[in-house]
Amino acid sequence: MKNVVRALRTQADISQAALAEAMGVSRQTINSIETGRYLPSLPLAIALARYFETTVEETFFDA
Repeated sequence: MKNVVRALRTQADISQAALAEAMGVSRQTINSIETGRYLPSLPLAIALARYFETTVEETFFDA
């Protein structure tokens, strides 16, 4: 599954550490999500989408 978390984070000018703190996860978790090595739980995916004011479907999608 692909995602645009890195692009959204970069556009918002926020660090991985700051996003991780806002989501209540580690920076390594954010890095793993961005590189596609980790598929977040549904609650985390929803939280990320809400944080960036987008939908889960726009943030995470099949390639």
